[in-house]
Parts: sequence; C-alpha cells; structure tokens
Amino acid sequence: MQGLIPYLAVALFYAGLGVYFWRRTWHVGSHGGTAVHQAAAHWMRGLAILPPLAGHGLLLHSSIFSPFGLDFGLGNTVSALAWLTVATYWLVNLRYRMEAMLAMALPIAAVSVLLPALFPSTHLLSHASLPLFKLHLAISLLAYSLLAIAALHALLMSLVERRLHEKTLLATFVGLPPLLTMERLLFQIITVGFVLLTLTLASGILFSEELFGKPLQFNHKTIFGIVSWAAFAGLLIGRHVYGWRGRTAIRWTLAGFALLLLGYLGSKFVLEIVLSRP
Repeated sequence: MQGLIPYLAVALFYAGLGVYFWRRTWHVGSHGGTAVHQAAAHWMRGLAILPPLAGHGLLLHSSIFSPFGLDFGLGNTVSALAWLTVATYWLVNLRYRMEAMLAMALPIAAVSVLLPALFPSTHLLSHASLPLFKLHLAISLLAYSLLAIAALHALLMSLVERRLHEKTLLATFVGLPPLLTMERLLFQIITVGFVLLTLTLASGILFSEELFGKPLQFNHKTIFGIVSWAAFAGLLIGRHVYGWRGRTAIRWTLAGFALLLLGYLGSKFVLEIVLSRP
C-alpha cells in the first residue's frame, strides 16, 4: 500500500484540477475582471499544474527505468503518453487559452498515472541499449502523444461547433480561439504527428532489418500502424486537394487515432492483461 500512496496523491491532484477546469468549462458564468487580473489568474492556473506534472514525471522515471532495463508495459506506456499529453497542453496553454483541453486531459491523466501501480508488468525491452531503438522509441512516443492531442482537439472542436449551433456557447468556450484558428492548429498538430508517425514506421523498418534481417514483421501492431498512417495521409491529402474541414476532418482524425490506439495499445492489452504474458 505504501508504494501506491505517491500514485494516489498525484492522481488526486490531477483529478482536483480536472474538476476545477471542467467546472470552468461547462458552468455558464462570467469569468470577469480586468485583463491584467485575468492574465494573472490564467498563469496561476498554469502553475498549479506543475506539481502533479512533476510528480508524475518522477514516478514514470522510477517505474520505466528499472535496474534490469527499460520497462514499457501497458501501464507505463499509457501513463507516459498521458504525461506527454498534459505537458504539451500546458505548453500550448501558455500561448492559447486552451483550458477546455486541460479539462479533458487531466481526468485521463488522473486515471493513467495509477496504471503502473495497479497493473505492474515486467515488459523489459530487450534491445533498449541500441541507439536506433532508443531513437525509434522516443519518436513513437512523441508521435502517439501528438496524435492523441489531435484527437482530443477534434473532440473539443466538435463540442464547440455543437454549442455554436445550439447558441449555448459557454464563457470559457468564448475565450478559446475562433473555430478556424482551432482548425488550423488541429492540422498543424496532425502534420507534425504524421511526420513523426512516418519516422516511427521508417525507424521501425530499419530496426527490424538490423535485428531480424527483414524490413517488416506483419503483426497486429504493424498492420494497424500502416492503416492509421494511411488514414492520416488521406486526411492531409483531402485537406490540401479538396479542402476538407469541419466534421469531415474531425471524423478522419478520430478514426486515424482509433486505429493507432488499437494497433499499439490493443496488442499490449491482450498480451499483458488478457493473456498475462510479458
């Protein structure tokens, strides 16, 4: 139980902030005050995220970097992706008023931070000392976290669009950038995420060639990764050629991320949780 306490503390901190940001997002009301007061309050809310974010990072470090090697089981992987997502939102929120995104990300992080403690694994990476593998791992985590951010961003756009049609836009939503700006930001995130996903697949091919003598292993993870890559490629081509936007862009974004999630985390869930294999 003692080992669970730090995880619970960080999870409760995340959850408390999530409730706070959620109430600001969904409860109609005036967030008044002078521009200086609002800016100061915005920075204070940003600073409040740093303690759980730092605590989460320390827990991840101790959980992933074990004395026997790198441990990237399902719990550590989901927790790392949640940490990267919150950290990225925190940085973006310094420039844009994206607190509604934090209202969506913080509850997910509150659950994710507990997973390494609740579902400990011994999924040690056997090739963690190879520089090419370290590069592949870092790029893949960044790609998945950025595309997760794109999916949450698409969900937020869908909510804002629906509120606009219902003429019930909340005060916090009014503080968000215009929908067109949010859409441009969505495609910027997707473009960077797509480039990193391409590098993930390419470095995976090189890594497979170096270790196994063949460029691709056609397993569950690889097939879903390629199909997800094709979905995001189709979305970017559709945007450039046909001007896809709005609900079409949102649907393609969510579909592409769902495929990526099934490929990467689905296989880990089946192996580690269902079949109890490392």
